[in-house]
Amino acid sequence: MDAMTLVTRFGKPDLFITMTCNPYWNEIMEELLPGQTAQDRPDVVTRVYRARLLNLHDDLIKKGVLGKVAAYAHVTEFQKRGLPHEHFLLIMEPNTKLRSPDDYDKFISAELPDPVKYPVLHKLVCKHMMHGPCGTLNRNCPCMVDGECRFRYPRQFCDTTQQGKDSYPIYRRRDNGQSVKVRGENFLDNRWVVPYNPMLLMKYNCHINVEVCCSIQSIKYLYKYIYKGHDCVSVSVDPSDTHAQKIDEIKQYRNARCITAIEAMYRLYGFPLYSMSPPVLQMQVHLPGMHMVSFKSRDDLNDVVKRERSKRSMLTEYFVTNMDNPRARKYLYREFPEYFIWNKSHKRWEPRKKRIQIGRLVYAHPAEGERYYLRVLLNHVRGATSFEDLRTWHGATYPTFRQACEVMGFVETDETLDACLSESAVFQMPCALRRLFATIMVFCECANVRSLWDKHFESMAEDYRRSHGKSSLVEQKVLRDISNHLASMGRDIRNYGLPELEELGEVFDFD
Repeated sequence: MDAMTLVTRFGKPDLFITMTCNPYWNEIMEELLPGQTAQDRPDVVTRVYRARLLNLHDDLIKKGVLGKVAAYAHVTEFQKRGLPHEHFLLIMEPNTKLRSPDDYDKFISAELPDPVKYPVLHKLVCKHMMHGPCGTLNRNCPCMVDGECRFRYPRQFCDTTQQGKDSYPIYRRRDNGQSVKVRGENFLDNRWVVPYNPMLLMKYNCHINVEVCCSIQSIKYLYKYIYKGHDCVSVSVDPSDTHAQKIDEIKQYRNARCITAIEAMYRLYGFPLYSMSPPVLQMQVHLPGMHMVSFKSRDDLNDVVKRERSKRSMLTEYFVTNMDNPRARKYLYREFPEYFIWNKSHKRWEPRKKRIQIGRLVYAHPAEGERYYLRVLLNHVRGATSFEDLRTWHGATYPTFRQACEVMGFVETDETLDACLSESAVFQMPCALRRLFATIMVFCECANVRSLWDKHFESMAEDYRRSHGKSSLVEQKVLRDISNHLASMGRDIRNYGLPELEELGEVFDFD
């Protein structure tokens, strides 16, 4: 959610870069004793990879070898065999964005270089950037799923780079007769080349995939991918004679995770596993007197409550700052971190002198009632000096935040519900959006449910679109999910003016 906040501020990411550790880097091989391999020295591999990563970070962010970067996010992951790899998502400055296939060709290649003119680069591409072989050449390749390569290799030959539609571009892969022998007796041509940047590949001597991703419409899947977390496995331990006793699957269940030696060393060294810039500050949203207070287990709760610091929060100090500093009143609550720094130790806002930080209001679900409407007001009202001031409109103070929203026009026109769905569509998956839509139908007294349906249907149907394309089944599947959520809350979808839901057998007989 923090990373998606960068997207709402700076726009979609332009480049998706993946770098994988090379266990044969000279810095690693020079430290190995006779007979040792890189797997025997995870400490060396970890430190060398971290040094290379810092260099890559400087090249991409500080030196701007691919263009000036406005914002970025990167995450370190570890393969099942142990080697670390890095995912970068870069949002470029407007004047350095890649806008056309001609711009893509300046930085990215998906072809074998001329072995005579560029012998070193040709050797590195053959070593690090050739996929497979898979498909008919190797049915047992790990990338094979249901008889097909999940990365869609081999690609098709293409004389010129083409702009992809809601996908990565179709890079230039000319049928020039050039091929190389890779991993066995198979000859691979340009169709098997993974897109790369020649300069980065030459400098870092490792697999470093560079992709243009600005044409991808639903970019939240990219961020979900890099923040997916570690791989897990569910296992059970069964006795040898399973027929002689009753099987209790709950007691036998084990949630396991494999941590390799290199990942263990990475964490022992305290190296950060992710970062983003500009940093995002999560802004507290709480009702009066309901903010969180931290204390130690040995503290007396009566003393904790009486402390002056316990009465302060990020939101209450925002009110105090607006009261004391008239110049601060022109900013919304979420805009405050751009001009003020939150001092955690003293719990107060202080004027910002350098750098930049982006604010993000903690999410509130419409079913939370008053807290949700408080968040709505904080997103629209500038310079509030108290909770009462937020509820005041034209000299009248209203008893609830919802009533204040209504008189200000944020509720009766369904603007808040529309904004809630639009904001959620940025970072939530379609299944969560369908559940949210059902909640809005039941609890939020929406005046025009059909209008919200028409506007946000595509966001709620993204996962089914990926599976069924433009099929008419997509609408029925979305309706079926919403109907199930409504049924769990004791409501019937037929009472809300949505498209007609067909019978279950008529919709799902395609199997």
